[in-house]
Amino acid sequence: MQDHNRFVVPGLKASLSGATAGLPETPISEVAMTVFGDPDVVPLWFGESDLVTPDFVRNAAAAGLQGGDTFYTWQRGIPELRRALSAYTERLYRIKCPIERLTVTTGGMQAILLTCQLLLDPGDNVVIVSPIWPNITSATRLVGGVPKYVALDGTPAGGWKLDLQKIFDAVDDRTRAIFVNSPGNPTGWTMTTEEQGALLDFARKRGVWIMADEVYARLIYSKRPDGRQVAPSFLELAGPDDPVIVLNSFSKPWAMTGWRLGWLTHPAALGDQFAKLVQINTSGAPAFLQKGAVAALEQGDGFIHEMVERCRAGGELVFQRLSALPKVRIARPDAAFYAFFSVDGVDDTLAFCKTMAKEYKVGLAPGEAFGPGGQGNVRLCFASSAERLSKGLDRIEAAIKAL
Repeated sequence: MQDHNRFVVPGLKASLSGATAGLPETPISEVAMTVFGDPDVVPLWFGESDLVTPDFVRNAAAAGLQGGDTFYTWQRGIPELRRALSAYTERLYRIKCPIERLTVTTGGMQAILLTCQLLLDPGDNVVIVSPIWPNITSATRLVGGVPKYVALDGTPAGGWKLDLQKIFDAVDDRTRAIFVNSPGNPTGWTMTTEEQGALLDFARKRGVWIMADEVYARLIYSKRPDGRQVAPSFLELAGPDDPVIVLNSFSKPWAMTGWRLGWLTHPAALGDQFAKLVQINTSGAPAFLQKGAVAALEQGDGFIHEMVERCRAGGELVFQRLSALPKVRIARPDAAFYAFFSVDGVDDTLAFCKTMAKEYKVGLAPGEAFGPGGQGNVRLCFASSAERLSKGLDRIEAAIKAL
């Protein structure tokens, strides 16, 4: 009997997994591939800084490599890194976080996939707050799950707000998790402590998990009354056994995108389950790279401060330049390092971004990539030098004026 869920490749005599081979190419990749390898393109489409990882992080990893840390290692992370993550979490959020609640992953993206593998059976669904970076959608589908979106209210010009009742209404008997990325990519929207508390109360009552993507927690442009510069976290509200899994990454605050290191904070009872999944997927992150991550946690606060101020300046430059154009609708983000804006008369942002890449030599991400609420908008990453941003903005300005 033919399985209509399978994916058939013309010319091949056997079919492929529909969940895997049937995943669409992301619109961001579709744009990038139109000019792949062109050195003249100003790349503002991907979510990374143009800074190299700081010396003290690279030196620690190099020392680990030269010292022979090249063997199989602890599936949930080397003890030194898990202890450093525990101390970092306790210092940042002023809570207790024993190492039993921490698992190191091969990047924040793998943290998402491992969590989907743990929580979802085929046919289960995840309620996802959007616009959102598309990996959670792909990871959900990859394990046979169904993404259900709740779009933020608002516009790029007026800012973004979450209607919690829409999340509550979207949860049904097959909902296993609610996915919230705060601070958000691409919008910069940040969930308040009060909103987090209300969502946590709901999750407890309904017995569903909260998957909290807090990758941009340190990249926020306001300080708390006590001077800490960090976004509200579910970790500050949740008990150690609450249905909350926080996903994080070394990529953004420490300029470590290419290192592929992240971590999960979860109830201690899930440790053995995550260990099994890590063993099946990767057998663990390279030990010598984890030595660099220890240095980032222990020595990297000064670098994060510099990164935040650099992004603040980049964001202000982008806002001033684009808001001066009559056709552009844009607001300053609360956090993260993206401008998410719309252009009057541009509805098909995928076509617009392809034109920008091919004809104007500047890389932007189309809003279609980010799900409901993203359509009609464009994302620009401003975690770059003023020189690079100015060059790209000159080209964007020329293109918009030509519309």
